[in-house]
Amino acid sequence: MSRHSARTTTRSRWVLGALVVGLPLSLLPATAGAQPSAAPTSAPARGWHHKPGTLPKVPVMTGSGGAVSSVDRDASQVGIDVLARGGNAADAAVATAAALGVTEPYSAGIGGGGFLVYYDARTKKVSTIDGRETAPATFTANTFRNPDGSPMDFDTVVNSGLSIGVPGTPALWAKALRDYGTLSWNEALKPAERLAAKGFVVDQTFHDQTAANADRFKKFPETARVFLRGGQAPAVGSVFANPDMAKAYRTLRTQGVDLLYRGRLGEAIAREANAPHTAAGVSVMGGQMTLRDLAAYRALTKAPIHSQYEGLDVFGMPVPSSGGIAVAEILNLMKAYERRTGTPTSQVSDVQYLHRFSEASATAFADRNRYVGDVPGVPVPELVSPAFAAERACLFDPAKAQPRPIPFGSPDGSYTSCAQGATAQKEPYEGISTTHLTAMDRWGNVASYTLTIEQTGGSGITVPGWGFLLNNELTDFNFAPLTPGVPDPNLPGPGKRPRSSMSPTILLEDGKPFLAVGSPGGATIITSVSQTILGYLDRDLSLVDAIAAPRLSSRNGTSEGAEPAILDGPTGAALTAMGHKLASAGTPNEIGAATATRSFGHNRFMAAAEPVRRGGGSAMVVHPDR
Repeated sequence: MSRHSARTTTRSRWVLGALVVGLPLSLLPATAGAQPSAAPTSAPARGWHHKPGTLPKVPVMTGSGGAVSSVDRDASQVGIDVLARGGNAADAAVATAAALGVTEPYSAGIGGGGFLVYYDARTKKVSTIDGRETAPATFTANTFRNPDGSPMDFDTVVNSGLSIGVPGTPALWAKALRDYGTLSWNEALKPAERLAAKGFVVDQTFHDQTAANADRFKKFPETARVFLRGGQAPAVGSVFANPDMAKAYRTLRTQGVDLLYRGRLGEAIAREANAPHTAAGVSVMGGQMTLRDLAAYRALTKAPIHSQYEGLDVFGMPVPSSGGIAVAEILNLMKAYERRTGTPTSQVSDVQYLHRFSEASATAFADRNRYVGDVPGVPVPELVSPAFAAERACLFDPAKAQPRPIPFGSPDGSYTSCAQGATAQKEPYEGISTTHLTAMDRWGNVASYTLTIEQTGGSGITVPGWGFLLNNELTDFNFAPLTPGVPDPNLPGPGKRPRSSMSPTILLEDGKPFLAVGSPGGATIITSVSQTILGYLDRDLSLVDAIAAPRLSSRNGTSEGAEPAILDGPTGAALTAMGHKLASAGTPNEIGAATATRSFGHNRFMAAAEPVRRGGGSAMVVHPDR
């Protein structure tokens, strides 16, 4: 695919993309429910202007005035309302994220954390905000180990107060508004409060996620009261309101973010984390969170991970996320394979493309697992350098998969030989529940924001009277060293932030916004984001088709997850013949659910979202093409 064709959009391509994913022509952009074509004003956002569930949900839209893409229609509309009334991308990102805390309460919310990558049109620079949860000050490398040194049972820790980290999401929202936004804290949270109070229409995904978690929710009376209606998952098509969460947003927006970090909301969080209320006959471990831990929390501004691919500048999230590093290494490896074989990624068959991608992903994960964590001395410049990738690519065989797990490399700055490491490590576990949004505004600001409470439903513990779930983010730490005798950067520690795979990404072309992309999905986020970028830039796919393409996720485990279109067809058979050990992607047999926004300059945008996975996403622009 030529770079020119990858970066061109037309009305016909939009319609083609809509037909590919089965979107009815009656739902073309003019009916997508974004704000009408009246000129935006400087008035603050006041919430949405539709009845919940009445707007069509479309996966791609082009137009002007700004763009928002998220997994949820009501949340995307909140962000579009903000942009339509003069707010910028930071304002829209915070307001949309707060709304996702209402409609996606099992993936994100007040009780969680996340990462924001932001391009500031005024300074023309990309920066990041680290809103990852932190461990209590009492945590040590042995906190998740039994007296005999063995790791604690994972599920037991997940469903306990010991898994709960100090929430970072509200601090990130406050910092993003303070550093980049134009709305007040009060104004930004008001739409989410209204959405929680009025309710949203339950879709199949929300119903299924509730039903899948019903048994563990019943262990915690407050969670059962809030999320199980009559002891059951709410029916598809019913309206789900959360008055306790509305109270949480109302109190936060009127009393300020310190209510959580130095006030009564924080006291309620710590009290519940340390002594969770449980049903009769149920006992779970308490946590170690203190009011001092809450007061010490800070959302941190950090320099982004910077790499280049196909002439574009690629910016991602730094440690404690591994996303920016791993995405950069995957892209570098794909380029190194091109040089070794003499054949560009754009010209190989689908089988060879996925073979290359699998080898690159497994190699990047080998290095990520060994070197990346919230510790000093992570060799970031070397891990993202093309020279390191070239050394790591020297064993690439176009006809055969390397045995898994691949040993980690030596990012030491000396890349003159094909010497490879001898130590291979197993794949650590990471939960799959997350949500992602992107936003662009008419001034050129760009937000790519991934937020989470870790597993679907987090710890399963709801703060009494406040209506939101607490995270189980501390289970993203490795409970014990992956390999005896090999330093492990992701063991728990005092105030430490667990490693993450969240990969909010922004790409610039000649210093100007080009693409913002990200995905949910735990460790599969890295592969979903990389595959979306490669599909769009190299594989002759429109943006929405790059998001929708069948996924493969090789994370250096004994097998690699594949969706049915790959696993059950001739592509999967060919990969298996090359030595790849493919396995089902698991329940519900899907990988990721990416969202993206594309800038064409001159106040022209495309928003794109997942068409099918997780029930499909919602792409909107302020003024849709007609």
